[in-house]
Amino acid sequence: MPFDGITVKALVLELNKTILNGRIDKIYQPEKDELILTIRRDKNNYKLFISANPSFPRFHLYSGKKNNPLIAPSFCMLLRKHLLGSKIISITQVSLERVVEIKFDCIDDMGYSVQRALIVEIMGRHSNIILIDLKDSKIIDSIKRVNTFMSSVRTVLPGIEYIYPPAKEKIDTLNINETSFIDDIMNLKTSIRAYKYFSKKFFGISPIVSQEICFVSGIEPDTDLKYLDKNSTAKLFIGFKKLFDTVLLSKFKSHIIIENNKNIDFSAIKLSIYNSYEKKYFDSISEVIDTFYFEKDKINRVNQKNADLHKNILIKLKRNIRKIDTLKGEYNDAIKSDYYKLCGDLIMTNQYNLKKGMNKAILVNYYNEDLNSIEIELDGNLTPIENAQKYYKSYNKLKKAKQRLSEQIINTKEEIRYLESILDSLEKCFNEEEIEEIKKELQVQGYIKKINNKISKTAKQQKTSKSMHFISSSGFNIYVGKNNTQNDYLTLKFASPLDLWLHTKDIAGSHVIIKTNGSKADDITLTEAAHLAAFFSKGKLSSNVPVDYTHKKNIKKPAGAKPGKVIYKDYNTIYITPDEMKVKKLDRIN
Repeated sequence: MPFDGITVKALVLELNKTILNGRIDKIYQPEKDELILTIRRDKNNYKLFISANPSFPRFHLYSGKKNNPLIAPSFCMLLRKHLLGSKIISITQVSLERVVEIKFDCIDDMGYSVQRALIVEIMGRHSNIILIDLKDSKIIDSIKRVNTFMSSVRTVLPGIEYIYPPAKEKIDTLNINETSFIDDIMNLKTSIRAYKYFSKKFFGISPIVSQEICFVSGIEPDTDLKYLDKNSTAKLFIGFKKLFDTVLLSKFKSHIIIENNKNIDFSAIKLSIYNSYEKKYFDSISEVIDTFYFEKDKINRVNQKNADLHKNILIKLKRNIRKIDTLKGEYNDAIKSDYYKLCGDLIMTNQYNLKKGMNKAILVNYYNEDLNSIEIELDGNLTPIENAQKYYKSYNKLKKAKQRLSEQIINTKEEIRYLESILDSLEKCFNEEEIEEIKKELQVQGYIKKINNKISKTAKQQKTSKSMHFISSSGFNIYVGKNNTQNDYLTLKFASPLDLWLHTKDIAGSHVIIKTNGSKADDITLTEAAHLAAFFSKGKLSSNVPVDYTHKKNIKKPAGAKPGKVIYKDYNTIYITPDEMKVKKLDRIN
């Protein structure tokens, strides 16, 4: 179930039992839109996690660990200034809305007692965490500033008065009576489906709870309420009241709904529409949310960071592709240098037959077996020797340009191959550690800006993340790198001289190592390893992908080469059409 008003109510009840009257001991901001407040109460420590992430906004008691930035963000520093050492004096929910107000008793710079409040707004992409001064309800600051260009409805900026998010004429869910409920539906002027009505009309009701109300009332969720009779409307109210009496009395049963061993939903109350599903119950709604969102949040964070890097590299790749087209055009022009030398040579050979003032000359090409004649343009203001020198000068200029352009084309092609290898690596990233590994590699290579010197030193000290590990049908260990750092480690440090090394020919992809332990790898193992090399490459969707293989002793990394770049000799090639099913059949260790 989405993070709705019912979930918020259950959480507020739990927080009032656990952290009310506790004191703020530490404050961290691990992500740009996340906070962790460490709270001490009755000799117990609690961590309150608050996230304004647009995909998974939430707050709950937190049991995990998150890495904190070396330099605390400005909002975190502001919270430390105002809230460290303060006491939590109240935790309240606004109606059944997804807005929570946490009030603190603080000490200001002059030593006087003042009250601040942290407003947590769980509103999808509009989610926010706002610090206000309760004396005048002025905003001190927020984790997301919203100016008039971003929203014409409501601004959130330091110094202005805090106002609650617009209610859009919604009804207070917990205080409606049967008469007003029935009258509202019977007087509907436009068509609306039952399952949409509740989430649009009342505070804190999610679509899944709307469907639950319909289910327990015996009304189809797609029913058009405009044409619903009074008796059916009364039944709908009975189902509505039954569900929210449970909420009013705080009869929460926090659980996760499971299907095919996967967590598909969670709820703070019993939902009849999930009667046939497996459920796992918890004593704490925080534990439910912490468990449910752990993997989702992890994948979301990886995807966000992956997308940022992917976009950055893709822009650079496209720029280099355009660059190489330009260089090739200039190189084709520079090829004309040989023609200018020929013109100069022929003019010098015929200098006594030519005179100043001539604009062109038709001369026999003695350097061609057919002795054909060519027409050469001349500058009438120059002598024959000066015309020859002019052609030689153009020749020398273009000759140097051709050499320079040839080197630039080679370097640009190499850069394109490297950037393609980075994009290939990003497709194989499944955790933040691997993303950070690629990010640090790009920092070292100068593709993205280093934040500070400390990070670069940390990057050098960091251990290489784990590569993929498979067991072949014949029992050989096969290792597959997921990025250039892993590729270099597997090939240059991990592999022994007689281990087999595989890689797609001229295609960005993983380095694959077959650990032979001195034995000869059989054809089945070689084919399976080649499948892995082809599948974990840019050519995974192609057919007859060429995969080179050789012993590790034949591999060498050129001086100054980019990460993942090696050269090799004495190799063979096998052609593979990647098959995902064959890869999945292999025994994978991690």
